[in-house]
Amino acid sequence: MNTENSKIIALLGPTNTGKTFVAIEKMLEFDSGIFGLPLRLLAREVYDKCVNKVGIEKVALITGEEKIIPSNANYFICTVESMPKGKQVDFIAIDEIQMCADRERGHIFTERMLESRGTKLTMFLGSQIMAKIINELVDNVEFEKKDRYSKLSYTGIKKISKLDRKVAIIAFSIEEVYAIAELVRRQKGGAAVIMGSLSPKTRNSQVGLYQSGDVDYLIATDAIGMGLNMDINEIYFSNLKKFDGKKTRRLNLIEMSQIAGRAGRYKNDGGFGTTGDCETLNSDEIEKIEKHNLPDTKTIFWRNSKLNFESPTKLINSLELKPNQKSLLRTNDSLDESVLRFFLKKG
Repeated sequence: MNTENSKIIALLGPTNTGKTFVAIEKMLEFDSGIFGLPLRLLAREVYDKCVNKVGIEKVALITGEEKIIPSNANYFICTVESMPKGKQVDFIAIDEIQMCADRERGHIFTERMLESRGTKLTMFLGSQIMAKIINELVDNVEFEKKDRYSKLSYTGIKKISKLDRKVAIIAFSIEEVYAIAELVRRQKGGAAVIMGSLSPKTRNSQVGLYQSGDVDYLIATDAIGMGLNMDINEIYFSNLKKFDGKKTRRLNLIEMSQIAGRAGRYKNDGGFGTTGDCETLNSDEIEKIEKHNLPDTKTIFWRNSKLNFESPTKLINSLELKPNQKSLLRTNDSLDESVLRFFLKKG
C-alpha cells in the first residue's frame, strides 16, 4: 500500500464535539473509505447516514452480526474487528480510539491504529486522553482539538419517579436493565431498552422507539458511552460498579465521563447524576467530569498481528511475542487465544 503522501489526523476531544460527523463528511469527499466503529449499533447509525448521502449501492455494512456488501460499494462501515485488512482505500477512520486501553478489545484498536492507513487520509477520533500516547507511537500526526458544543453539569441524586423526560438510566447487567425498565414502565408509562446482547433488529427498533418520542426513557448498558448519538438530556447511573469479565469493580473516571457525556445534544446542555441505590459521586469526580479534566492514557494493549501459521508451535510463539515499547502492554487471556490453546492441547 502506497501511503507516502498519506496524512494522519487525530481529532480529539470530549463527547458531543461532532467528531464523527466531521469524519463522515470528510470520508465522503474521497472516492473510497473504511470507517471502524466500536459498536454494531453505532456502525448501523453511520451506515444509514452514509446511505442517505450517497445511496445504498455505494455503502457496505460489516459487523459480527450483519453484512450488507453491494458489489459496487466504495465505503465500508464496520465494527473495528470487522474492518477489511489489505483493502486499499483513500480514507480510513477509527472511532473511539481510547478503546486501545480496553483490556478485552484494546489490542485490536491498537493494531488498527498502528497498521491501518488510508492512501490519502487516516483519522483517529476519540478522547483527548490519547494525545500523548498517539504522538509517542505514530509519526507525523496532526492533532486537532475539538471542544464540546454544550455544557455538562451534575444534577444530583433523583428518584426514578422524579426523573424528567428524555433521560437515560445506565445499568450494568441484563437483570438490572430489565428490572429498571419494568419499574419505569409502571411509574412513567414507557421505556426503551438498549443492550449489546439484543439482535440488530430489536436494537434498531428500540432506538427508533426512543428517538421518535414514543417513549421518553431509555434504559441501557454502558455501551451507550461509546459514541451512540441519542437525544438525551440527562444520564443517571443506577450503579457505579460493573463486572469487567474478571471481577466486579468501580467505574474509573474515564468510563464515567464517557457515559455522562452522552447527555446533551449539539448545543443543548446535558446533565448527569445518580438514581436508585447508586453510591454518590464525590466532588472531585464531579468537577473533573464537568470540566473534562481526565488523566492521560499511559499504556494501551497490544498483541502481535504478524502471525506465523507454519505450525501450531510457531503460531503460539508468534502470538507470545512481547512489544518493544514500554507503553504497549501484551494482551493476556484473549478469548480467541484461549480457545486456540484449548484445541491445540486437545489435539
